[in-house]
Amino acid sequence: MSLPDEANPVRLDKWLWGVRLYKTRALATAACRAGQVEISDTAVKPARTVRAGEIITVRLGVILRTVRVEAIPPSRMGAARVAEFCTDLTPPEEFQKAREIRVQQVLARDPGAGRPTKRDRRLRDKLFD
Repeated sequence: MSLPDEANPVRLDKWLWGVRLYKTRALATAACRAGQVEISDTAVKPARTVRAGEIITVRLGVILRTVRVEAIPPSRMGAARVAEFCTDLTPPEEFQKAREIRVQQVLARDPGAGRPTKRDRRLRDKLFD
C-alpha cells in the first residue's frame, strides 16, 4: 500500500477524519465550514489540501488542539497508528480546561433547587476525598 504524497493530495476534512480528530468526515467538514479549523492562523475550507509540516489548529468544544502534520495516511487507521501521521502540540493547559468544566458540571445544581443541604455537602466532599 503506497502512502499519498504531493502527487496524490488529500483534502483537509479527510485528513482530520483519518487521524481521528473527528468521529466522522461530515463533522470535520462542518467544523471547517464553521471556521473552527485553522492552518497558519487562517480559517480554511474542507477541500484544502494538506501537506507534511503544516500546523493545524482545531477547536474541539472548549479545547484548542494543535497538531503538526507528519505524513498523509492512505485511509482512516487505528488509534495506535495516529502518532505516525501527526504530532500533538496541544499545551496541557487546554486539557485541564476540559477537566475543570467536567467538575463544574458535576457540582452544578438545577435552577430553583435551592441551597445545598448538609447531605449534599457531605456527598460533594466525599467525591473529592
